[in-house]
Amino acid sequence: MAQQPPGRRPRLAWALLGLTVTLVVSALVIGFTGGEAWNQKFASIPVALAFAVVGALVAARTGNRLGWFFLGASGASAVLLVAYAYAARSATARLPGAAWAAWTFTVVLGIVSTPFFLVPLLFPDGRPPSRRWWPVVWVAIIDGLVQMVTVAVSNANFTNNFPKLRDPVTAVAPLGTAYSQALAVGLLVLLAGGASMIVRFRRSGQEERLQLKWFMYASAIAAVVIFVASELSNNPLLEWEIVFPLIPAAVGVAILKYRLYDIDRLISRTLAYAIVTGLLVGAYAGLVLLATRVLSVHTPVAVAAATLAAAALFNPLRRRVQRVVDRRFNRVRYDADQTVAAFAARLRGAVDLDAVRSDLLAVVSSAVEPAHISVWTASHGPDRPRDGQPPAGRTR
Repeated sequence: MAQQPPGRRPRLAWALLGLTVTLVVSALVIGFTGGEAWNQKFASIPVALAFAVVGALVAARTGNRLGWFFLGASGASAVLLVAYAYAARSATARLPGAAWAAWTFTVVLGIVSTPFFLVPLLFPDGRPPSRRWWPVVWVAIIDGLVQMVTVAVSNANFTNNFPKLRDPVTAVAPLGTAYSQALAVGLLVLLAGGASMIVRFRRSGQEERLQLKWFMYASAIAAVVIFVASELSNNPLLEWEIVFPLIPAAVGVAILKYRLYDIDRLISRTLAYAIVTGLLVGAYAGLVLLATRVLSVHTPVAVAAATLAAAALFNPLRRRVQRVVDRRFNRVRYDADQTVAAFAARLRGAVDLDAVRSDLLAVVSSAVEPAHISVWTASHGPDRPRDGQPPAGRTR
């Protein structure tokens, strides 16, 4: 994709964002004035807006292909919303051309998933990990076109979405089998994108690895929350609207490199709190069952006692679990923290300034590995630095 000149690129990106927002607002006005309730179709509005905003920021500031992919996908999603709101009005408020709006919905629906499926393959620089992955990109594009053609010329996916309308274009017999196979190929493209991220992660440098961690972290959080919500509820609509926008947000943070180095802390804190929550829930349930079934204690008393016990265990358990998680998953930060803590303990009893200076140089070299260290001490004057070099082989 050819990049726009620096002057035109931001204007085009913000114009596409404005168009997407206008279409979304139009869909809401058409839908609510026609009696359409907030449902699964309108639930994609937070996701579409999140992708549109992140896409505009990324495209305007960096020109990264993923920014334009996000803008295109969010714009297509906005077209879907308008077409659905126009076509799905109640029978008493039917608008002219509703069948064609429904046809537009089914056609655009065939291609809108392709940019989303390609995000794992193209993240973070807008290109596949190597030339060998380009066939997957072309398969995804061809697959999206096949979905569009099958629903455009037949009743493959029309009646399922609009049972009260008649498909205005049925040039051939229904191509439901071809459409279903194209959907399956799209899922394979998504799986291939996940595999490409593993390959990219193993070959990546420090900065790109942090970018990939942001994307993987947000995707994992969204997947876990939606899975748990679907197990506890038949319609996890609210949870999907809340957590799925985390993915484009993480992509924006990674590409714009905003607070990039905080990801290890986020991962360690998330793991620690997830483990603590699981242990406390298990302890709480066990104490309630023990008190009510074995000791025959009244239920309110058992619940109150279990709650107090869980509250008392929270902080000690969190500290212990956090140390274990940091030691295992955030080793660099854990080692640095341990080194600084040991130095602080030694500093309390230190009296020799030269010994403190040497110890400080060793601690800084071990914790952050700088290319050069300079220490100024008052006893040697303000213009006479005492320099120390990091150990051989550790300069950069």
